[in-house]
Amino acid sequence: MMRNLRAAWRLWRVVLHILHGAWTIWRTFPGLSQAQRDARVQVWAQALVGKLAIQLVVQGQPADGPVLIVANHISWLDIVAIHAARHCRFISKSDIKHWPLIGMLATGAGTIYIERESRRDAMRVVHHMAEQLRAGDVLAVFPEGTTGDGSTVLPFHANLLQAAITVNVPVQPLALSFLDRQTGQPSLVPCYIGEDTLLQSLWRTVRADHIQAVLHFGTPETAQGRDRRTWSADLRNTVSALRARA
Repeated sequence: MMRNLRAAWRLWRVVLHILHGAWTIWRTFPGLSQAQRDARVQVWAQALVGKLAIQLVVQGQPADGPVLIVANHISWLDIVAIHAARHCRFISKSDIKHWPLIGMLATGAGTIYIERESRRDAMRVVHHMAEQLRAGDVLAVFPEGTTGDGSTVLPFHANLLQAAITVNVPVQPLALSFLDRQTGQPSLVPCYIGEDTLLQSLWRTVRADHIQAVLHFGTPETAQGRDRRTWSADLRNTVSALRARA
């Protein structure tokens, strides 16, 4: 009973925080510079991590732009944790744009949307990413293309790496892990896979104690003559190796 009451209290605080974030985007963001918006997003994400009672551990140094971050993907919580460590613009499936509240928050955070089933749209997004990287942005992608349970890193899709190759900017590998602070073992609580709904994953998360989100930033690297498929495979190996150190 006490655990459920504590979870309900956390969930209520999370909902209020999300509503406040949406209100800020609607009322305040139009009058802010891009740098001010980015800073607000990072502070908001840091506060949300706290309201979820999650300990954030950042290993390594997040790179300054222009850079493309590539990370493994476990949960909706990945985006919040990464934003809390360093603001970036995510590349995300276009469906999210139309989700109530979540779409508004994602758009306000600068998300670039892609129609995953459209090759033409993938080319458009690569060109847009290249433009943003030339402008000095920090972009982030989940090249697995879907969430996993965190026990392994799925094969990486290579298409979006073409933007970094075209502009000749570095890619920074990032390994995400969720651990139980008491045991040091991987935690499946925040996972968002299979038949999970967002609400189910969120409820598990607010009910749990001792969750630790570990973000291990690797060394930025350039293509150095590698094509996108070869580079993608190498980056997957690097992310896997970083995960093993968590």
